[in-house]
Amino acid sequence: MKKGPRISEEHPGALHPIITGDRIAERVAELATRIRSDYEGKDFTIVAVMKGAIFFLVDLLRRIDLPARLDVVHVSSYAGAESSGAVEVLSGITLDIRNRDVLIVDDILDTGLTLRRVIDEVNDRNPRSLKTCVLLSKRRRREVEIQPDYCGFEIADRYVVGYGLDHNDRYRHLPYVAAAE
Repeated sequence: MKKGPRISEEHPGALHPIITGDRIAERVAELATRIRSDYEGKDFTIVAVMKGAIFFLVDLLRRIDLPARLDVVHVSSYAGAESSGAVEVLSGITLDIRNRDVLIVDDILDTGLTLRRVIDEVNDRNPRSLKTCVLLSKRRRREVEIQPDYCGFEIADRYVVGYGLDHNDRYRHLPYVAAAE
């Protein structure tokens, strides 16, 4: 693969694509097939973690092709390229998910702190069931032991952007996932 653009002066280094857009599309289709099978005939709600999950969410939702309610939570836990360690919920769940099957969709499972916070938010609302789906997982960075129910890709401990993931709100638009080095 070709080298991508440099990330910025604040984070020097080139972008190196590590997962192509075609491979992402294939994997999203595989995940959607499993999710569709698991949720067929159920009244389920997807809770997406914004902003990073937006591209993954849209592609996944189109492929699942089941009637699902959709809600989003906005959280913040990063300052530049590093996790701050503190997860702030900027806006929470608005739908009533009590006694409903819920699927949380997130872009990346890194330390586990963000997903743990969102899981706690959902569990506080007494869902019937709760599963998690992440595009990327960095097992080596885990501070909270969480195993996603659906995972697109296990990746090495590298800073990544693209396909919704950002650096200071930039590079989300890339149709692939790239490592910044």
